[in-house]
Amino acid sequence: MQSSFMSFSFGCRVNEAEKQLLDQNLLDAGFVWDEKNPAFYIINSCAITQKAEREVRQHIYQIRKKYPNTRILTTGCSATLWVKNNTKPTGADYWINNTDKKTIPDFICSLTTRPTYTQTDAKTPDKFLHSGKMMIKIQEGCNRFCSYCIVPYLRGTVKSEAISDIVKLIQQTKQPIKEVVLTAINTEAFGKDTGETLIQLLEAILQHTKIERVSFGSIHPWSITDEFLTWYKTNKDNPRFVHFFHIPIQSGSDTILRLMNRQYTTDELLKRLNQLYNIDPHALLATDVIVGFPGEGEKEFEETYQFLEQSPISKFHVFRYSPRPGTAASKMKYEPTPQKKRERSQKLIELGKKKMKLTT
Repeated sequence: MQSSFMSFSFGCRVNEAEKQLLDQNLLDAGFVWDEKNPAFYIINSCAITQKAEREVRQHIYQIRKKYPNTRILTTGCSATLWVKNNTKPTGADYWINNTDKKTIPDFICSLTTRPTYTQTDAKTPDKFLHSGKMMIKIQEGCNRFCSYCIVPYLRGTVKSEAISDIVKLIQQTKQPIKEVVLTAINTEAFGKDTGETLIQLLEAILQHTKIERVSFGSIHPWSITDEFLTWYKTNKDNPRFVHFFHIPIQSGSDTILRLMNRQYTTDELLKRLNQLYNIDPHALLATDVIVGFPGEGEKEFEETYQFLEQSPISKFHVFRYSPRPGTAASKMKYEPTPQKKRERSQKLIELGKKKMKLTT
């Protein structure tokens, strides 16, 4: 029991990438995956909404009840927020904030007798690894400060992984991987602190690894630059680069985009999306969109609906806005009623279904 563990990740693909790397580091250190009676249970939490926080609290309670003798370590955005505000719920034994997340394997090793054997061939029941996909975090932090988002306050300063380290991680993986999924808090910020670029990263992976497929978890609107479009035009026929772009635009109304502090206009967005589509009409374009943001009246929602209808985006992830304490948007007074949010959400979901049918 002293050398066993389990882990669970909430939220985004960046969290999942962190979980995969943590699991592998513990396996390399000699720990084994144990679902019956783990010595350690690591939770990588999310705090994007209050609902996400609540789900993490419930999970801590459930794990404590299921494994009364297991030591629970909680990290991630909710853990960082709770430590910062001194509001940690009961149930967990250890709390590690985002900036210290890389120290978790060494911390756990310090708490127990170091295993005397290695288990490098052990596999965890990870849903992404099981499908042959490896999540890789390429960048941390964000300096955009969108008015609805608390992540920049919890993820620390912008920090990119070195291209050489990312390539080495792919080359040295012990798992049977067919695809690497590049994840980031904000792809636009990749390399700003290291003097490297997203294009250089893609080139290095394609040139120096044998991985079958390379894709993005999300690529942010600010990353669809002239340079990126030129690169994609040259590489669109490369079968190793996955032609899927999840581009979170959040709204199709200039009024709402300004309130969100997204720092682009619908005209700019549509231009970039159409350029991407014209280079490769067979690429699948997806997005995140928030309905019911403060200030969204019928006019603003209709603008979003028409934008999505006219754009080449064919897959929508629709979210209903909920106030996030600690963000600028939480202080805005007006927002649509819950009923309006449900109605608008359903309209966009139906539009997305209709557009997806046209692409299949």
